[in-house]
Amino acid sequence: MLLDADFVRELEVLRRRLEIRARSGAAGEHLAKRRGGSAEFHEHRPYTAGDDMRRIDWAAYARSGEPVIKVFRAEEDVVARLLCDTSASLDFGTPSKIDVARRLAAAVGYMTLMSAERAQLVVTAGGATRDHRPARGKNGLPALLRHLDEVRTGGQTDLASGIDTVVRKSPRPGMLVVLSDFFDPGPVLSALDRAVATGHDVVLTQVVAREEIEPDYEGDWTLEDAETGALVELTMDPA
Repeated sequence: MLLDADFVRELEVLRRRLEIRARSGAAGEHLAKRRGGSAEFHEHRPYTAGDDMRRIDWAAYARSGEPVIKVFRAEEDVVARLLCDTSASLDFGTPSKIDVARRLAAAVGYMTLMSAERAQLVVTAGGATRDHRPARGKNGLPALLRHLDEVRTGGQTDLASGIDTVVRKSPRPGMLVVLSDFFDPGPVLSALDRAVATGHDVVLTQVVAREEIEPDYEGDWTLEDAETGALVELTMDPA
């Protein structure tokens, strides 16, 4: 399960802290820069300790007896695009790197959607990039999780192409979260520079397996590249 109950509770604690910081002006400036001046009502959510009491919908409280907060969305809000590398090298490790990447994407998506923002999953491998329709608000979470469950690995990495595709297809800049092992010899840095130059807020998350950081092998080995099939012979000494 990508989001079990314990994980969700941890994410909620973090989200509340970030909301409090945003209200105090310590965070959230990147959203304010891109939003228009007008906003529309989006949904209600339960009041929790630390929320601004001025946002309580007293009419709804009178009807239900439960305090709820009005959540508004700006007419020109941004999208958090979750670019997930699904090349064959991600299918390695215990747990596998792709499982870790999917769970991280689910966590970022949850934080985004529960804050009444939009999140979009984009998967890339082998030069092909597939983008799903952006989800919005808590009602969009099931679709995002379903798409993440359907993610499969395969093919060679071409992360630069995936980044360029996201930038080209984005109607306006937003947040771009890249999840990958970054085992890519291609021009990834140039693609990231182009994303930043067009106004995207870029977050890089490198996912690696413990076996790659602390390999528990000794002696002579022949290693095969998971994506190209190339063979490398080497000798490993104990650490």
